[in-house]
Amino acid sequence: MIPIEQINPKGVLVNIVNNHDGQGDYISLTDIAKYKTDSPADLIKNWMRSRSTLEFLGLWETLNNSEFEQSVFENFLNESGANAFLMSPKKWIENTNAIGITSKSGRNGGTFANTDIAFEFASWVSPEFKLYIIKDYQRLKTDESNKLNLEWSINRALTKVNYKLHTDAIKENLIPPTLNHRQIGFTYASEADRLNIALFGMTAKEWREKNRNKRGNIRDFATYNQLAVLANLESYNSVLIKNEVEEHERTRLLNEMAKDQMTRLSNTKTFGNISKKFIN
Repeated sequence: MIPIEQINPKGVLVNIVNNHDGQGDYISLTDIAKYKTDSPADLIKNWMRSRSTLEFLGLWETLNNSEFEQSVFENFLNESGANAFLMSPKKWIENTNAIGITSKSGRNGGTFANTDIAFEFASWVSPEFKLYIIKDYQRLKTDESNKLNLEWSINRALTKVNYKLHTDAIKENLIPPTLNHRQIGFTYASEADRLNIALFGMTAKEWREKNRNKRGNIRDFATYNQLAVLANLESYNSVLIKNEVEEHERTRLLNEMAKDQMTRLSNTKTFGNISKKFIN
């Protein structure tokens, strides 16, 4: 597990893994526990052995995990409260097939939990510290949202700049001087849809038919990764047109480029890499 961001409530660095396995953000319980003790693993175990904690964890898993071992959980719940009862993240995960908590040893290891569970643990450790964590976490999410919106706007503007290069290439190489305005418009539209098909797998008309309740066009609802690739496709298609590459071959090359770049971007996107952020 790789910490990809950090918050810094009251001078304690807390690692966060964004959207872990599609289950949302996971916050380090180990780092939260360090606010109170030099033995965070023991503090987490003490928290997990209480009946109220097990009830909370069991309810979370029941609501979010279809593979949760309910019968094992009920046995643990019956055993809780006894002096000899012990619980650890590893024991909980391995026996109940829980997904709300993860644990890994070694570098970048520790115990992480979904934000719902992490905030519950933070409240048990210190209600005051929990409020600091929530405040910094919300600030982090706001910064991420603003950054994504800015990236989307930049990429949308870039596609519009490259669109001029694209249309110029069409005008100079594909439109004979004898075509009327309607025929010229069709040429531009067909080349735009060549890019749409290469990237989105459908034409603008097909998208509108599937999204009649949405205002705008297919590109207005593109992700920032798609917009970045679209800008590159526009430039690439301009070169292919000038080099007189045949239509079917251009479509194939554009589609290959789109698939390759989307794969690369999805593997290196903001939420998939190490991007440590300190919030004071």
